Amino acid sequence: MIDRSFVTASFCLCSAILAVILRQYCREQSMLLAIAACTIIMGSFAAFASPVMRELRDIFTAAGVSDSYLSLIYKGAAICIVTRITSELCRDSGEGAIASAAELWGRGAVTLLSLPLVKAVLEQINQLM
Repeated sequence: MIDRSFVTASFCLCSAILAVILRQYCREQSMLLAIAACTIIMGSFAAFASPVMRELRDIFTAAGVSDSYLSLIYKGAAICIVTRITSELCRDSGEGAIASAAELWGRGAVTLLSLPLVKAVLEQINQLM
């Protein structure tokens, strides 16, 4: 895992250096490089996290917790990751208002996504009373 971390860090630093150099000549290409680097890193992380996700699914299944709750956790994490990267890319391009709108959308999406979980918790509380 440590070697993958160093490879990823090196890739990120090289991409950042190239983006800074490109920004001097063509801002649009610099942004495209940043988007491409983020996409590659996210894809690499998804491949890296796949065994961990399987292990979590096994733990939830052994505990008798529905797969739908684990699915909500994965979806919420994905929304947070995508929203954060999107907002930072917007800020890097000088669009702070769009970045704030992306963050607001992400917060709203996670809130709406969590409503079934809140409902299930409240039902469990009502059954205990």
